Amino acid sequence: MRNKTPQQPPEERIKNFLEVALGFSESEAQEEASRCLQCKNKPCVKGCPVGIDIPAFIKLIKEGRQKEALEKIKEKNNLPAVCGRVCPQENQCEAVCILNKKKIPVNIGALERYAADYALTHKLQPTANSRQNLAAKIAVVGSGPAGLTCAADLAKRGFKVTLFESLHTAGGVLVYGIPEFRLPKKIVQDEVDYIRNLGVELKVDTLIGNTFTLEDLFKNGFKAAFIAVGAGLPQFLGIEGENLPGVYSANEFLTRVNLMKAYKFPEYATPINIGKRVAVIGGGNVALDSSRVSLRLGSTAALVYRRSENEMPGRLEEIKNAKEEGVALNILTQPIRIIADKTGVAGGLECIKMQLGEPDTSGRKRPVPIENSNFILEADTVIIAIGQNPNPLLPRITPGLKTNKDRTIVVDENLMTSIPGVFAGGDITSGADTVISAMGAGKKAALAIEKYIKEQHGQNNG
Repeated sequence: MRNKTPQQPPEERIKNFLEVALGFSESEAQEEASRCLQCKNKPCVKGCPVGIDIPAFIKLIKEGRQKEALEKIKEKNNLPAVCGRVCPQENQCEAVCILNKKKIPVNIGALERYAADYALTHKLQPTANSRQNLAAKIAVVGSGPAGLTCAADLAKRGFKVTLFESLHTAGGVLVYGIPEFRLPKKIVQDEVDYIRNLGVELKVDTLIGNTFTLEDLFKNGFKAAFIAVGAGLPQFLGIEGENLPGVYSANEFLTRVNLMKAYKFPEYATPINIGKRVAVIGGGNVALDSSRVSLRLGSTAALVYRRSENEMPGRLEEIKNAKEEGVALNILTQPIRIIADKTGVAGGLECIKMQLGEPDTSGRKRPVPIENSNFILEADTVIIAIGQNPNPLLPRITPGLKTNKDRTIVVDENLMTSIPGVFAGGDITSGADTVISAMGAGKKAALAIEKYIKEQHGQNNG
């Protein structure tokens, strides 16, 4: 049988921001690793967006060779401790595992996390290895998963890479968007430190497009640039009451908790004005995160989602965790108005019940309102978590940088934008997607940039 990852009990974890999943012990990891069939055709590798040799690293864990296991992973993935925690393996590598035919795939994500965590705990981190040829300067804009991956791969190829981050902490969505109990900040910092040890220079508090333009970068000797600024612009419903006090976008809410440490008030003077009854609108991982954070801040949490639980885009594991912790699921429910209380702040949601009709363009059944089913859901804090749009700042002020109607940056098959030498990838080109998909774009961009430099500048980083 598949070994499940140990967790904090729900009644304990809702009182703290410590990690929910506790990770495998050595014996548990070796037992789970022994379940791998070591398939010759390796379908799990084909299911991994960054192409990790999964059977090889699992075999090394089985043999007790944890450092070599991590080295094998890091041949393809520079952020294994992150991916082992937040990558949707159930839809990727584990989905095509041969054992999944019996619904018991190898717990690949937990094994990846185990290898990374074991190395950190026992100080077995592989030596950062890059070819210090430094033939060309490359700028990477944005230190989320796409930017970190691209920067690391370019450094390994001998380029002199500078990574620009607009906030005071590197990591992008990994640090401002994912709660501590799912992805501890120390884990992200350890991964960033590894990448810096490859020779990548990190410049925080630097907003490209404001502090420097792309043109400034090229004038200062950079030969190429990779834009990986993500999708940080929140979407709203366009309903009455969205501008009331007590209404947050999930982006603001999670950023206040994560980077401004609002959960440690009054130790940190950045409180969130949160009420006793929180309603979170949405059904994805961000909505689930927001609701679970609300519980830990002492509120009740109700998730409001217009389709059924089966259509929720959040990970099954996170839906299960949220339900165990006490998040109330209000499914087949559509908010139509946020209502103010006597003092002019949010006091409730007027909602209408829905039923599922024919499939829409997404392939999911379209939610259809049920006539005369309106009701009021009491809530003194409302968090809107229905998705994010690409960050518009850099494209808007960069002449010649073409964008699509949805504000994503236009790129060709090599991730080159309309400006020669400027590449882009991750959520800024695809719209909001997974961490591992952004990492895949970062790897592809690094290869394309290396090829471009060799063709345009006659420099060989081999």
